[in-house]
Amino acid sequence: MNVVDSSGWIEFFLAGANGPKFKPVIEQRDKLVVPVIALFEVHKVLSRKVPPDVVAQCLDVMRLGRVLEITDRRAITAANIALRHGLAMADAMMYSLAQELGATFWTQDIDYQGLPGVQWFAKA
Repeated sequence: MNVVDSSGWIEFFLAGANGPKFKPVIEQRDKLVVPVIALFEVHKVLSRKVPPDVVAQCLDVMRLGRVLEITDRRAITAANIALRHGLAMADAMMYSLAQELGATFWTQDIDYQGLPGVQWFAKA
């Protein structure tokens, strides 16, 4: 199983230098889990950079993976992970879902560097 952080999705959609590193993971739809909070963050960032129809197409690509909702149990687990690792709410939510599923968490966000189960790429 794989979870791609919002930073990875944005890098992929905007054809950033690290986009090709996330592409193979994103294309493995049967192993891809998408936290609902990633949809929020990607929509927010892309809406400032590309037309609405392109944003909608990008979100449709994300929905090809298995979208996971936030439950009360998941929120509490994420809060504990945020406290333990000093992560912001959205970061903790996505990382905790990856941990829950035993998934690899793919990111270029420095906040995750060195955490268990993380495949981190330095921003190019």
